Amino acid sequence: MRTLALCLVLASAVSAQDAPFSGLANSLQTLYRTAPAKTRSISPENLTGEPGKGAMAEKGSASNAAAELGQGWKVNPYTVVQPKTTLTLGEIDGPGAIQHIWMTPTGNWRFSILRMYWDGETNPSVEVPVGDFFGMGWGKYAPINSLAICVNPGSAFNSYWPMPFRRKARLTLENLADQPMTVYYQIDYTLAAVPADAAYFHAQFRRTNPLPFKEVYTILDGVQGRGQYVGTYMAWGVHNNGWWGEGEIKFYMDGDKQFPTIAGTGTEDYFCGSYNFENKEKHQYEPFTTPYTGLAQVIRPDGLYQSQQRFGLYRWHITDPVRFEKDLRVTIQALGWKYNGKYLPLTDDIASTAVWYQVEPHNPFPALPSRDNLAVH
Repeated sequence: MRTLALCLVLASAVSAQDAPFSGLANSLQTLYRTAPAKTRSISPENLTGEPGKGAMAEKGSASNAAAELGQGWKVNPYTVVQPKTTLTLGEIDGPGAIQHIWMTPTGNWRFSILRMYWDGETNPSVEVPVGDFFGMGWGKYAPINSLAICVNPGSAFNSYWPMPFRRKARLTLENLADQPMTVYYQIDYTLAAVPADAAYFHAQFRRTNPLPFKEVYTILDGVQGRGQYVGTYMAWGVHNNGWWGEGEIKFYMDGDKQFPTIAGTGTEDYFCGSYNFENKEKHQYEPFTTPYTGLAQVIRPDGLYQSQQRFGLYRWHITDPVRFEKDLRVTIQALGWKYNGKYLPLTDDIASTAVWYQVEPHNPFPALPSRDNLAVH
């Protein structure tokens, strides 16, 4: 994925014909190439990303710790987001591309809303609780080692999705909680020409709890224009005993009505597993994390108040993007088994984050659930 990000800033070296395939190369193969690009970074130690302006604070979040050392000695390494307020993480004038985001937010990850706006738009192209954006929808740490998202000890969130913009990028973090939250963060980006065919990064969160009986869960709908679907994260809470992942995922695109162009064969199949993700020897779910897919999180009942099984799954369509020309809708069924060997529609707690690129403008997103309906109970 780092190669794809690099390709965005090497437009002069990559032809339009080569661009769709350049992201498949090993990034080590391109590291020796120079380019007319400028590297910048925004953090609490350099809020504007300007050159030669880092670590200049004389007073800041760690003034007491740095009192004996002074300016240049980690005076302002983090910021505090007060309750019911929104922090602007960064504003960048383009053209360029965000290549890496790192952050370690405290507090309730479902109550911290990450938004991104491209080129002065008023409706965000990204609106996702920070935990779900980084594959931690249940508010508990689990490692993820993938190309697009890495979650490292002790709760370090990393995104390597390339995010091009032509005129401006703005990133914000809203704290819906009643308590302040602390966030360390860094936004690494490059200022350079953006290819004419570069689409914009989008991510949208949805949640339904419980899913009404016999209804299909909608991961994404209302997308119009041209682009490619590149990823799904799901936080799936099971309400029934038994296996829960028989449901098919469906991609309706470019005028599909009753029947989709792409239909999967089951939930664990879409996430590139098989046969219930089961370790046959242990007779348990087997978590795994790989460059493109993973069952990163299996939360088991603890014998007291944590009574439900909960799962965190991701699938990144990096080498197999789902390309659409006019429109896109993505759904998945919640399906288990009855006692008699028949399928059982489930009423589970399902949350999802859909990730795609598209040519702007995009349709406004559905309103986020209320705080109570975002909460993990």
